[in-house]
Amino acid sequence: MTAEQAVRQALDFFDSGNFKQILARRVAITTESQRHDRNEALYHYLSAEIIPTLQAMGFELRQVDNPQATHRPFLLATRTENAALPTLLCYGHGDVVFGDDENWSDGRSPWQLTEDGDRWYGRGSADNKGQHSINFTALEQVYQARGGRLGFNCKWIFEMGEEISSPGLAEVCQQHREQLQADIFIASDGPRLNAERPTLFLGSRGCVNFRLSIHARNKDYHSGNWGGLLSNPGTQLANAIASLVNQQGQLQVEALKPPHLTPALRDILSDITPGGNATDPDIDSQWGEAGLTASERLFGWNTLEILAFLTGNPQRPMNAIPGHATAVCQLRFVIGTDWQNLAQHLRHHLDAQGFTMVDISEVRGTPATRLDPTDPLVNWTLDIMRQSSDKKPALLPNLGGSLPNEVFADILGLPTLWIPHSYPACGQHAGDEHMLISVAREGLQIMTRLFWQLGEQGNDILARHRAHRASSGIR
Repeated sequence: MTAEQAVRQALDFFDSGNFKQILARRVAITTESQRHDRNEALYHYLSAEIIPTLQAMGFELRQVDNPQATHRPFLLATRTENAALPTLLCYGHGDVVFGDDENWSDGRSPWQLTEDGDRWYGRGSADNKGQHSINFTALEQVYQARGGRLGFNCKWIFEMGEEISSPGLAEVCQQHREQLQADIFIASDGPRLNAERPTLFLGSRGCVNFRLSIHARNKDYHSGNWGGLLSNPGTQLANAIASLVNQQGQLQVEALKPPHLTPALRDILSDITPGGNATDPDIDSQWGEAGLTASERLFGWNTLEILAFLTGNPQRPMNAIPGHATAVCQLRFVIGTDWQNLAQHLRHHLDAQGFTMVDISEVRGTPATRLDPTDPLVNWTLDIMRQSSDKKPALLPNLGGSLPNEVFADILGLPTLWIPHSYPACGQHAGDEHMLISVAREGLQIMTRLFWQLGEQGNDILARHRAHRASSGIR
């Protein structure tokens, strides 16, 4: 059988309605990991949907308790065909956010897959049940086309707590590092650049949240009696924040800026245009780092956002000078940023600007990751995506948002390739979440060819990958 025949077989399976039936069954399971009364559903998803799928392809399975979050288990799966073959590690998550039933329109239910035009509505259809179902189906089609073989070794790590920030994922990967050893990582989550362009991203921006606070006094005081005599924490904190990020949204703390964009990175991002779709917000062209394009600001630079700001009582404002002010802030950053010393850099900057009264607390974050875009694995994957879709795929050096990619890139030391099957307007985490049927079909086409070609060319492309790393001085 050829790659074309395997892809045709996969598309016939999709067009027959079989894939829709599988996804509908999975969407119907109420796997809301943020709710403690959904424990049974989380286990049921693994036992009824994921375990039988992997068992049918000869995987050895091991369910692992979550060391940090009770009843949010992991599933580790291994299929070894030949030690001389390349080993692929895949990932998915079966949990979803709250169903938010009351905010779905036209009588739709988050737990019933509903087709309307090119859309399949249902909670998890885009994040992540639809996406990992595409990848499972592609594996199944290759397995069947090769007569009970994949042509490579394959492993899966599957979690049920991603929507609560993947507690225990790093620890499980550290504890089971030997079992999870592989040559390459391929998974699907997050959105494409847009609905039309198949997309490959190589990592994600990091994210660190922190709180800035000023505690001036234990109570508020009348602004007529004390105005001009007592410091106002709200005013002080607003000015402190303005010293960190200016009125154009430009980061002012030099120590928290990333390295300058390389010519190679600029060239890659020159092919990317964020936004522009019917449901996207209008981009503010004067916002963000000066001298950068929209794609460079989103995928190649750092941004500091103010997520919340509170002083006094906004619901019932009084004629009083507040005693407290607090703000929750966030730095999104790319690789090369000294984010682990963020509190120290902020302290130095704020003190130098005269804001010694500002306290910095609750600093927590995850690192940025990015596979080298010049790695031979990248062009190999892009070529397969182009062959499959007859479209020029978009290459993102990293996702603008964050995923737990550092677990796979740093702890397991794998080259990471993410091929999303969703798009920015999918309604993820909101009412009316949906997957585009056309994107799902195209995604299945891409993944089937990719897995087929891994069985045909895996050792050769991995040899080129290792040679590239050696020539670059990377271990």
